[in-house]
Amino acid sequence: MNLNKVILVGRLTQDPQKKVLNSGKEIVSFSLATDRYYIDKNKQKRQETEFHNIVLFGRLAKIAFDYLKKGSLVLVEGRLRSRFWKDEKGNQNQRVEIIAEKLQLAPKSISSKIPKEEEKIKEEIPLIEEEEIDLEDIPF
Repeated sequence: MNLNKVILVGRLTQDPQKKVLNSGKEIVSFSLATDRYYIDKNKQKRQETEFHNIVLFGRLAKIAFDYLKKGSLVLVEGRLRSRFWKDEKGNQNQRVEIIAEKLQLAPKSISSKIPKEEEKIKEEIPLIEEEEIDLEDIPF
């Protein structure tokens, strides 16, 4: 059995962008920044930031477009997908995306502030799911 699962908690780096396909299906995408804090060999606190391309379809796309904005805190669960294409000059391009399957929006009071590292979020975060996972299908 194989598993392709990604779980990220981060902040949007830009407002969500919406596109509508010829079929009328909505696609929303945004970039998500996640931070990693660590202590280096000189005992200095360091921060690394990674940027992730998130893509949402259908109901999740509508919710993300309506409720998220630059700086919003969000949890995204999904799967990795790599896309390959050639541009007008014939150059090969690649992009790794996370196709969202589940989304949790942070409460506005938390999303509007940048919480301290030690601060614990005590408010309940609403959960928005596209599909439920049957626990019997998980091999461990």
